[in-house]
Amino acid sequence: MSVPPVTSSAPTPQSRILGCLLGGALGDSLGYAVEFDPIDTIRARFGAEGLTSFGQLDGGSHFSDDTQMTLYTVDGLLEALEWANDGVAADETACLWLAYLRWLATQGVETPSSAPVPQPRWIDGHEVLRHRRSPGNACLSGLSGGEMGTVARPVNPDSKGCGTVMRSAPFGLIPHIGEAAVYKLSAGAASLTHGHPSARQSAAAFSVLIHRILAGAEVRDAAQHALEVVENLPDADPDLVKRLRRALELTARELPAGAALSPEELVGQLGEGWVAEEALAVGLYAVLATDAGGQDPAAHFRKAVALALNHSGDSDSTASIAGNILGARYGEEALPADWLAELEAPELIRGMGERLIAVTLG
Repeated sequence: MSVPPVTSSAPTPQSRILGCLLGGALGDSLGYAVEFDPIDTIRARFGAEGLTSFGQLDGGSHFSDDTQMTLYTVDGLLEALEWANDGVAADETACLWLAYLRWLATQGVETPSSAPVPQPRWIDGHEVLRHRRSPGNACLSGLSGGEMGTVARPVNPDSKGCGTVMRSAPFGLIPHIGEAAVYKLSAGAASLTHGHPSARQSAAAFSVLIHRILAGAEVRDAAQHALEVVENLPDADPDLVKRLRRALELTARELPAGAALSPEELVGQLGEGWVAEEALAVGLYAVLATDAGGQDPAAHFRKAVALALNHSGDSDSTASIAGNILGARYGEEALPADWLAELEAPELIRGMGERLIAVTLG
């Protein structure tokens, strides 16, 4: 499947990179407000349609460990790219491991004595990242053991939580590298904390999807391609294949207004999002099910994020995935301005994106 060329009206790569990071943080922040609430509680608090805007929240919003780990993923990639730009070969996965160890320290967990002591970097000086925002158990245990997991020898071999996929959009934001490299980087980083095939394959599929969108593909085409990549793996995880296929089947035809699945149906069809393949499927479904064609991108963003978070499941992860996808698709300019005004530490998120742009696009 060829990737269509980027037209003059398409967002620039720079805009897509910033849009992806900021969009993911918006979805994460809104979803984090109801992450552990069943849908009945969400409706009782916010009304029949649930939580649909930051204006419904009292006391502001915060992003979760999803955005924290996404930003540390960017920083691990930055370090590897900086070494490469200086003509020095670096182990990319080791750079990511060191970045995640620095994130672990922000969560109040002591770096294990058997692991190297990472040198501090710009990102580490931001106090907002030192708040503990419901980090995943597998992320904590996978990093605190002191051993660097690999695809061949992963830590937490049975863990398939969504803590891999929710942090993996940045691998798709590196232009000028091949898809195989994107997949390998993402799968290797996932294995640092989660060992189940679904965890690394879901993360890598998501990275490939974002990479395809960055190159100009439409979301559905990018998702279909990501599914084909997974299907062709010798150890393709059947649950991931099933969930991605179902997300595409449920949105195969343009849906009438209001025809998306109810929160109860969404969970029944695609899952609650606590595990990797479900989170990816729910986030993707929300984007495709709300794509009416020709609508204002900001309106599409609002609808998709609302659909992605209003259910009895991992609302911040599913909404952050939807936000990553739409931010990459439409670019930074399409994000709702009133939502951006409510976002925590936007200068940090934009700063990390600008650093990535500087070392990849100049």
